[in-house]
Amino acid sequence: MDMGEERLQSAIVDMANLAQDSVVKAIEAYERGERVTDAARKRAQELSKLSAEVEELGVDLLARYQPVATDLRLIKSCLEIAYGFSRFGRYAYDISQVLETYGDLSTCDKTVIHDLSEKVTKMIERSIQSFKTRDTELARSLRKDDDEVDKIYFKYTHALANDKTMTVRCALASTLVLRYLERIADHACYIADSVIYIVTASKA
Repeated sequence: MDMGEERLQSAIVDMANLAQDSVVKAIEAYERGERVTDAARKRAQELSKLSAEVEELGVDLLARYQPVATDLRLIKSCLEIAYGFSRFGRYAYDISQVLETYGDLSTCDKTVIHDLSEKVTKMIERSIQSFKTRDTELARSLRKDDDEVDKIYFKYTHALANDKTMTVRCALASTLVLRYLERIADHACYIADSVIYIVTASKA
């Protein structure tokens, strides 16, 4: 059982590193106007594959050992966390697709996207760290960060909708990327909630 749980947690850490790298590279490429759809797709597919492997390992542990209490919470949470990391890969791919859809966005103001992406990538780092260290206080702090991300998202999407100087193409592209970043922040919180659940049996 212990060896199986170690393998499960090791797979989660591997996913974490790839998921974080996927988001960072997608955002950097978007800001530079560099098309990286193929690479983003491959990373998303790899994350999906790893998620399936985590699920298979988790189900095997459940069937073989019928764990309870802490062991059951760990396995259940690892399955949820793996799904969250696979979503990071998908959203990173979606961000890369924006350039494919809207073409040259070099004239668009990407300041808010840069600022929000910095907040979101820090949330990813902290969600991963909270899992590695089982730091529930760090995990709980992500809810405050998510509230800030939501405020920025709604503030700027409203501003974009009413900005008469911005082209429709820039407004649509920015709105999409901001939405993907907002969803990534949500999943970082879900991962943090799972960490709290592993340690305390509660997600509050």
